[in-house]
Amino acid sequence: MGINEKPSSERVHIGFFGVRNAGKSSVVNALTGQKISLISDIKGTTTDPVQKAMELLPLGPVVIIDTPGVDDTGVLGEMRVQRTKEVLSKTDIAVLVVDASKGMQEMDEQLLALFKQKKIPYIVAYNKSDLLSDIPQRKLNEVYLSAQTGMGMDALKEQIAAHFKNTSNGKHIAADLVKSGDVVVLVTPIDESAPKGRLILPQQQTIRDLLDAGVIPVVCRDTELTAALQALAKPPALVITDSQAFGKVNKLVPKEIPLTSFSILFARYKGDLDSLVAGAAKLSELKDGDKVLISEGCTHHRQCGDIGTVKLPNWLKQYSGRELQLDFTSGGEFPQDLSQYALIIHCGGCMLNERGMKSRLESAKEQVVPMTNYGTAIAQIHGILKRSLEPLTANKA
Repeated sequence: MGINEKPSSERVHIGFFGVRNAGKSSVVNALTGQKISLISDIKGTTTDPVQKAMELLPLGPVVIIDTPGVDDTGVLGEMRVQRTKEVLSKTDIAVLVVDASKGMQEMDEQLLALFKQKKIPYIVAYNKSDLLSDIPQRKLNEVYLSAQTGMGMDALKEQIAAHFKNTSNGKHIAADLVKSGDVVVLVTPIDESAPKGRLILPQQQTIRDLLDAGVIPVVCRDTELTAALQALAKPPALVITDSQAFGKVNKLVPKEIPLTSFSILFARYKGDLDSLVAGAAKLSELKDGDKVLISEGCTHHRQCGDIGTVKLPNWLKQYSGRELQLDFTSGGEFPQDLSQYALIIHCGGCMLNERGMKSRLESAKEQVVPMTNYGTAIAQIHGILKRSLEPLTANKA
């Protein structure tokens, strides 16, 4: 992904829901002006959620998600319905597509109840309204449209955009911790698990965040960190490191220089840092036989030195001194039932949008299962969590 492209995790996620043959896919195609989804008169043509990152004016960069009908039947149908409901965890705004000629169905009402339960903003889009003899007076959050004729599509776009018109939160990954003209050193280890020819997404996003604020980022590997610090005319305002090099970098960076990690910054940026810090305390309370879930928000080819499946489990075993049972999940896979786990350790969540990350945190809270993330856990394991949080708490003060 180019550094000038907006990652999917930073885009508004718009989910389209409804029963089979309500015309969800037709509405998606008409709204976007692209053939994103297959359409036909056969019920259940959309069998899995279809996701597409694109520009949607007047809103801007978005992710469009078309889902299977929630009234699908049979064993496969139940699985598709479950996948549809999983999409809700990352949906910023839901569009419920209803066949205007048939009116609201029982399953539509159930979806509305789910939107409200999960506090997801929603719009009810009455499709096939060209078949009505008279268009009813619309209520708040409703629009009457026709994917066939194009009627009402602009109104749907405007309603979606209106939900986000004043939601620019001005949040930063790291730029608010320093000031314009400051130098920030970013430590990015390059080993067998690093992607070829590029930086990983959190590093790209942090660099861009700093550049936009007039901060001067200096990027180096951990093997050149000492040389980079010596080459600077004055100490940097902040050092940010990849979590896997936390222990080494902590020894190389003088105590008077603030130090934190990409993972901790992203926990603050899109999650709940206080909860994740509290979850890290559980690391010292683990018992023999405890089950720990190590979860990543993306999928990638795992190398021999993979942090999630190799390095973190080794550090965890050494730190706890316990025989633990470890489970691993990645991408969209995240268990609904978390009650079996004594602790969840999640990645930084750079590939998840804010709602997706918070949904996982909320699920853990509801089931009273402690949750932390890679950077916080690794800092705790290496005895440097207090130091890594100081740049963030100093800013609060």
